[in-house]
Amino acid sequence: MSQADISPIDRRAIPGHAKESIWHAQDGHALRRIDWSAETDPASPRGSILFFPGRGDHYEKYLETLEEWHRAGWRLTAADWRGQAGSGRLGTDAVTGHIDDFSTWVDDLAHFWAAWKASTPAPHILAGHSMGGHLVLRGALERRIDPDALVLSAPMLGFVGSIPAAIGHAAAKLMTKIGDPARPAWKWSEKPGEVPAARQGLLTHDSDRYADELWWREHRPELVMGPGSWGWVERAYASMRGLFAGKKLEQLDIPVLIIATSNDKLVGIGAIREAAQRLPHAELVEFGKEAHHEILREVDPVRAKAMAKITEFLERVTPQK
Repeated sequence: MSQADISPIDRRAIPGHAKESIWHAQDGHALRRIDWSAETDPASPRGSILFFPGRGDHYEKYLETLEEWHRAGWRLTAADWRGQAGSGRLGTDAVTGHIDDFSTWVDDLAHFWAAWKASTPAPHILAGHSMGGHLVLRGALERRIDPDALVLSAPMLGFVGSIPAAIGHAAAKLMTKIGDPARPAWKWSEKPGEVPAARQGLLTHDSDRYADELWWREHRPELVMGPGSWGWVERAYASMRGLFAGKKLEQLDIPVLIIATSNDKLVGIGAIREAAQRLPHAELVEFGKEAHHEILREVDPVRAKAMAKITEFLERVTPQK
């Protein structure tokens, strides 16, 4: 192992061997991406991982995880979703997350995937957190992408709460009819642009890793995003319900690892458990009160266990040739 491999990872700096750039969707929309340089790959790369973050997220939050995978021999790429982080906005203000339909994001994913897969070594792994996990799973279910395996971190397959999805969806539809669908669906803070004080309790027990996100928001203001729109909420319900309709889950013939926590205050563990049971080749690693939503940004013992589970899974289902 080289000195570079054992040196500490700076979570507040883009690695010198990673390059940020812009890619363009089929309609020309500009989106950010980051790629770990092929020049730093080992002689025989382990394969390639493409990672997408969650709603309101940005890839800077996951530099530590991406760099660790790269040091383990993987070629790494991550990218924004259209309309968030440094890839523009689709609503009427600078902080509300809006989308016309989740199929727009699936189209972007399919377009990106085709070019990325053709330019990177196999096996090809697709990973996503929260909404990112939802979208990469949907892309695979719709046969828009063909990864060798999926890794899903706290995937957004259902919302937390006791309200049945059909009722929540109906209420969201009503809200899009009685006002601007692009308006915020929930309150973010008394002061525009200020992060709510209780937000860390939803995401991670690790104060230092939580502070990393705030640091990136301060130094790259374009990353700041607040609540989702009512249009986003309604389309999220529609997309999540669509995943469970019919027998699509039962027909996915690739290995899937799901990392989740029953302590999640954002996404519903019940929907995650159901998906894990219905997917033919799924494995669920479930944490409890020791983990909040952002498991890959949790305190060291929790995060280390999650990363070890991912490593073991990939070694088993996509063995190095």
